[in-house]
Amino acid sequence: MKRRTPPDSPGLFADLPAGPDFELERLAVREGYSGIAGTDEAGRGPLAGPVVAAAVILDPDNIPSGLNDSKKLTATQREALFDTILACATVSIASSCSRHIDSRDIRKASLDAMRRAVAGLALPAGFVLTDGRDVPEGLSCRGKAVVKGDARSFSIAAASIVAKVTRDRMMARAAGVFPHYGFEAHAGYGTEKHRMAIALHGPCRLHRMSFRPFRVDGDEETELDAEIAL
Repeated sequence: MKRRTPPDSPGLFADLPAGPDFELERLAVREGYSGIAGTDEAGRGPLAGPVVAAAVILDPDNIPSGLNDSKKLTATQREALFDTILACATVSIASSCSRHIDSRDIRKASLDAMRRAVAGLALPAGFVLTDGRDVPEGLSCRGKAVVKGDARSFSIAAASIVAKVTRDRMMARAAGVFPHYGFEAHAGYGTEKHRMAIALHGPCRLHRMSFRPFRVDGDEETELDAEIAL
């Protein structure tokens, strides 16, 4: 297994700031980089649907107010910030479908979506801040893994919002094609309602067959299972 990129901070987060700021981006600029992009994903844990990644280069002179980790915002706040971010920043979005996830594993599929999101930016990134412990392979510039990055970096927080809103909208549309599962309510996560629908109707092509409860071959825990257990 490929070794993970060492994170920029230890595994204890008692000293995390109250919210993200622009200091990591300013540090990269002071080191001579320009076009600082943040990237994050949404949808690692669900039983169905794609994992969606976004990359965002903010305008330092026009940073939207209220940026934060998407999980700490309401749906209404995320929707409003989504429109604001798209209006004032350079944004790119990419996704990996359930078949891609099943064939590669969720970690690799997530990182590949992040790489493609960065590659799709209209303004080429000169440096990338990545949420988590890994820097995607194949970037055209240097990258830095930032543990809990969506709580520390405005650019990563913006990417987390764009990825989350995009994925929620995709799953709401998927509900119109596969109405039995309630995707519009739980976005593919393993809620009781979702699991009951799977038991009644079986999986559809959006389900990740390498995930439990579909994977029944008795293999050892996947990397996702280990991530969730932490």
